[in-house]
Amino acid sequence: MMPTKGPFVAAICGGLRVAAGSALAFFGERHGVARFLLGINYWPRRSAMYMWRRFDLGELREDFARIRGLGLPVVRFFIGWDEFQPEPGRIDEALLKRLDAVMNALADAGLRAMPSLFTGHMSGVNWLPEWTLDRSRPAGRFRTFSGGRELPWGAGDIYSGPILEASRLLARTIGARYRNHPALLMWDLGNEFSNLRIPSSPKVANEWCARLTSDLIETSDAGVTAGNHSEDLTQDRNFRFESFCKPLVCAVMHGYSVYSDFARSRTDPHVVPFLCQLMQSLSGKAVLFNELGNPACPRDGAPRTEFACLSEDEMARYAYDVLDRLHARGALGAFWWCWADYVEELRAWPPCDCAPHELNFGIIRDDGSEKPVARVLKSFAAENRHAIAPPPPIVYEDSWFAALPDGVKAAYRAYASKHG
Repeated sequence: MMPTKGPFVAAICGGLRVAAGSALAFFGERHGVARFLLGINYWPRRSAMYMWRRFDLGELREDFARIRGLGLPVVRFFIGWDEFQPEPGRIDEALLKRLDAVMNALADAGLRAMPSLFTGHMSGVNWLPEWTLDRSRPAGRFRTFSGGRELPWGAGDIYSGPILEASRLLARTIGARYRNHPALLMWDLGNEFSNLRIPSSPKVANEWCARLTSDLIETSDAGVTAGNHSEDLTQDRNFRFESFCKPLVCAVMHGYSVYSDFARSRTDPHVVPFLCQLMQSLSGKAVLFNELGNPACPRDGAPRTEFACLSEDEMARYAYDVLDRLHARGALGAFWWCWADYVEELRAWPPCDCAPHELNFGIIRDDGSEKPVARVLKSFAAENRHAIAPPPPIVYEDSWFAALPDGVKAAYRAYASKHG
């Protein structure tokens, strides 16, 4: 029996049941994907984050056909903020036409799209329009690239003021352009946006989410979520998820065992389900886990990485173990990171110049051949599992954030002990 802790807990628990039902209805009735939803995060192997400038529609179409053949119905891809909005009041029309081509190619392949706006943070680099930068603030933990060059400054306040107002132009322009597009599943406000800048308060974070979500729903008539990641749970980054996620159709979480200091091993299969259940509990909503994976170990002769890595066989076993547990814990679905290893040429380019492990996250190798993990994803998709409602909360907002950061490891030990 769940412990009784007063009206706050009752409100969270009731909200979780209602929100979970609403999310399942959205995915099932509106989009025909009541099954546990598998998807893939996408950058092409020949260009990676340079996809929009080195645009190769033929490569994308070939990839989309292969993704469809693996039974992965949704592609999450990334709209480069620096490229699409080079000035506060201008959206690049040529890139909008390339976006048209991507959306149409996804529809032609029978796939659904989750475009991630305001990217933003990606693979250890912050790719930002120069007009969003704060020249009084150094770049800090993540390098800043703008207009193809590294700059010394960090992001300005993306959550309020002039930058938010300019952001709304991009959201409303793209939202209206793809209203009722056959490929559009839902929008993602951005990828791990707290790595660009931490919001100054929960209230500011909530208002940012609510305004952009409202703009996208009004213009596109499609649902919205936001790309939160594990550090938004294991640190206090001024998100209070019950209120932050209120306008969203579902909550989202990203997590990797090799990046988690509380993991018991490189292949610990409980890290990702634990993060999922944390977000379920704190948001009161069902969770789409739309980034999970790990870097593969380099082939013989390649430079070693600073992070732990998994062999291809370890990766395949890890994938099934984690997907099986996510399904059992009430996740709406899971999107693997990512589609492809990147070609060797990209080792000299950001982000891989300083983070070579980013070359090796794919389910296909840089020569286009499939890894064992691709076959695992295909087999899991063929099981056609149905999403189930989340279990009761495992943590509560006030006590969780009060215990950070020390409470994470203790909570995880208890969780892993319970679930074996």
